[in-house]
Amino acid sequence: MHPDPHDTAVRVRAATRADLAAIAALHTGARAAHHRARHPHAPFDAPAEHARRRDAWARVLDCDDTPALCAERRGTVLGAATYVPHAATAPGDPRGTDRLRTTVELHQLHVDPAHWGTGVGRALHTACLHAWHTAGYVRAVLHVQWHNRRARAFYARLGRRPDPGRRPAPDATHLTLTLELSPRPHPAPQRPPAAR
Repeated sequence: MHPDPHDTAVRVRAATRADLAAIAALHTGARAAHHRARHPHAPFDAPAEHARRRDAWARVLDCDDTPALCAERRGTVLGAATYVPHAATAPGDPRGTDRLRTTVELHQLHVDPAHWGTGVGRALHTACLHAWHTAGYVRAVLHVQWHNRRARAFYARLGRRPDPGRRPAPDATHLTLTLELSPRPHPAPQRPPAAR
């Protein structure tokens, strides 16, 4: 069955080992496109860089504790994301024996540069939000490179703000962004049908 050439919808699904080559390629390409503007002669898309991305994503896809998603359009993988939970000590448990998972970190979100601005990144972020709400997380964080204005603007449009509890150092290379996850509203109870 061939993909419908008129279908432009972005579909997000769980990433698998079969997606490894595509994810490594788009991550390498996205990183190279971002850095090339500042360092035009640096080989960010060299084979060694691609091998590093491939090894890193292979570890993610082999780890059950690190969910990974990919976004595709017409059967082609165009973006990928992964996130990790952060455990916090429960109140009244100073030894930390009872760990609560209330915060989640968006560890990676990358889109093929040829598809920047086409809704792929937003679809991935929306799918992550759905998973986080379902899992009961109350806060999401991420670390973005300070000079990556495109990414910072993208996340600002999605409601992320600099973490007020983590002021960047004067020589910081990254900025921590946070998003409070409001609880999902419970459906209103159904009224019983009126007696006839």
